[in-house]
Amino acid sequence: MSNVTLVQDENLSFKISHQLLPQEYQRLDLYFSLPEEMGINPSTLKEEDYFYSNIKSHSAYYSAQLHLPLVRSRFISQNKGEQTDYRLNLNLYSYQIRIALDADIKQTLKLKTPEEFFPAAIELVEQTAVLMKKLRRYTPSDTKLSSFFENADNYLSWHAEQSFLKLLAQGPKSSEFSVEREYLLTFCREENEYREENKYNSQVTLDDPNRITNKMRLLQRLIEYGVVFNKQTRYLNRNLKRLVRGTVTAIIMAFVMFLVLNARSSFAEVTIALIALLGVIYGLRETFKDDLTGLIWRKIQKGRPKWQNIYTHSVSGKRILSQILWLEYINKKDLPKSVDFLFQKRRQQNKQTARLLHFRCDNKVIVKEYLPGYDEIQQQLFFNLTPFVRYLKKGEGKLFSLDGQKISKQAVERRYQINLILKHKSKHSESAQRFKITLNRSAIINIEGMDT
Repeated sequence: MSNVTLVQDENLSFKISHQLLPQEYQRLDLYFSLPEEMGINPSTLKEEDYFYSNIKSHSAYYSAQLHLPLVRSRFISQNKGEQTDYRLNLNLYSYQIRIALDADIKQTLKLKTPEEFFPAAIELVEQTAVLMKKLRRYTPSDTKLSSFFENADNYLSWHAEQSFLKLLAQGPKSSEFSVEREYLLTFCREENEYREENKYNSQVTLDDPNRITNKMRLLQRLIEYGVVFNKQTRYLNRNLKRLVRGTVTAIIMAFVMFLVLNARSSFAEVTIALIALLGVIYGLRETFKDDLTGLIWRKIQKGRPKWQNIYTHSVSGKRILSQILWLEYINKKDLPKSVDFLFQKRRQQNKQTARLLHFRCDNKVIVKEYLPGYDEIQQQLFFNLTPFVRYLKKGEGKLFSLDGQKISKQAVERRYQINLILKHKSKHSESAQRFKITLNRSAIINIEGMDT
């Protein structure tokens, strides 16, 4: 699928990334086929709960090649506009280095053999060193700009060191690649010494792991300034829901009052029977009011958008992007023909009874052009699957095999499979692809894109 990628993010989450041009409209649809044995339904996992806790979105300026948004230190003047321009370009360059490094570290950690792992790690550290040299090539002399540079340089140096230490700690070990390992460690030592020479961090901060980590989180947010957009989420149907609740309450109250008046006319005076009858009437009102309100609301809300995300520029406050979002359980008859066709292409043994969950996101870029030097926006959606595995069975099974006269057994873990259709539509193209997500209770084992 062009322009859209789906990759694993953390142990039990995945992310979808795509780019947006000025004034572009794109629509994303995700159709989850969740096996009944997973226990996911409107009673165990409400759409609103899953949306607020487990679906995150992120939008920022994007450049396909890291060297394009050059840090133009040597062209900076004292003008206010140029100072802002320098900071935005610096932040974009730094932000892109961090994103690219994090993605490459994750990919390298998937290499389980030393023969694959260490050459990839060496290539990655060399690329990182080149990008860091480009950053430091033009150190600004203007004190107004040097603080921006020092913050970015300090954070990227620390983040690069931490990333490669993590890579060595979690990657495969082999005494045959001691030279390559030492090469990576040398890069980490040099970055550490570089920060000490420039006195970026006080000794008190360095001696406290919590202080240095929190400081770097602050610097990370600073380099996102002007690049990552501010997000405001709004629930679209709040007033409509109030109207439905009020209307149902009014109708039920009118009916209750009718019954009360009729009951009073049937009794000459207040008796125990009258009090008991009134109690039953009011008890029935409280019993059925919420159920009736919920039933009517589900009928009215079906197919309607539920949320809106508004992204604004963190510097100017100008609206950049608008998102309209849907999330609801659907029936098989509600599936578009193209999506149902892809689901039907599964092998017969995989066509088990499943619950269907539909997520839709409509993206509309509001502005006609981006700031100079920016060509695209990158939109990312993160889906956490932790609630999906909450009801899965624990433990492992046993596989027995016969080898001659000897019976052996192996422990096997229980795995589950989610089928996902990702459908993407823009002005010039439309595409759909099925993914198989294999997972257990603790992690996503594999995400496999199926041929269409």
